[in-house]
Amino acid sequence: MNDQAMNLRRKLQQSKDSRQAKTISIVSGKGGVGKSNFAINFSLELIKTGKKVLLVDLDIGMGNIDILLGLHATKTIVDMFDQQLKIHDIIENGPNNLAFIAAGNGLSNFFTLSDDKKDYFLNQYNELVKLYDYIIFDMGAGASKESLFFIVASDECITITTPEPTSITDAYGMIKHIVSNQGQMPIYLVMNRSLTYKTGKKALDRFQRVISQFLTIETQQMGILPDDRTVSASVIRQIPYSILNENAAISKAIKQIVGNYLQNSYTTDKKVATSFVQRLKRLLVER
Repeated sequence: MNDQAMNLRRKLQQSKDSRQAKTISIVSGKGGVGKSNFAINFSLELIKTGKKVLLVDLDIGMGNIDILLGLHATKTIVDMFDQQLKIHDIIENGPNNLAFIAAGNGLSNFFTLSDDKKDYFLNQYNELVKLYDYIIFDMGAGASKESLFFIVASDECITITTPEPTSITDAYGMIKHIVSNQGQMPIYLVMNRSLTYKTGKKALDRFQRVISQFLTIETQQMGILPDDRTVSASVIRQIPYSILNENAAISKAIKQIVGNYLQNSYTTDKKVATSFVQRLKRLLVER
């Protein structure tokens, strides 16, 4: 009987140890569409459902996650390389147990690091995958050839756009780059700053049809976020809007988006053939 109990505990521990965090890249075609605000509040709502989340600001040199949270990061991803720190040493604590890594400055060529530094980053990243349910990359606007490697190596991608024609055009270009490198990437679409739900849904439907017609891929609508003055207030006060006012329209919308995401077939637990680190290593070797 004791042997059976020991075997059961061992199997449960092995199952726990084999869990790997889902890596999500949040992208946009152009800047100023609310990507970082979405990343923060999306992460906070995931935490409310009991998920463990790490948010990584990869907009090196232009990152603002810590600023939007009203915090001053003591260590950044730049410091990890400059000071040879362990990745655990640069993880900061944000509101509601949000773990995050700030981007920092002075490493504008992050995505063109030497092979040794890339290996160092990947080895450090491997230390995190069993500690979190989700690791979310807040990518810089647009994409370079090198940053695309990080995006297409992710498990999923969320693309943020607004109803403005230039924003949609740039978001389409971003998705085209992703698809040309990883045609099987699960891609979600979020329409931000919609004056009304109806106009936002119409723009999102049209955007999705264009993607399907010209890129011949199927994307998933994640939801629509309203153009809400609460967002401006949250930026000024440096408090995420989902915390500042839970009853605001934008807060209710992000809550619904997270609910929709967790119910979507893309997010069901399943064993994947390769991890983010394995995929990224392969991409870097093949480039």
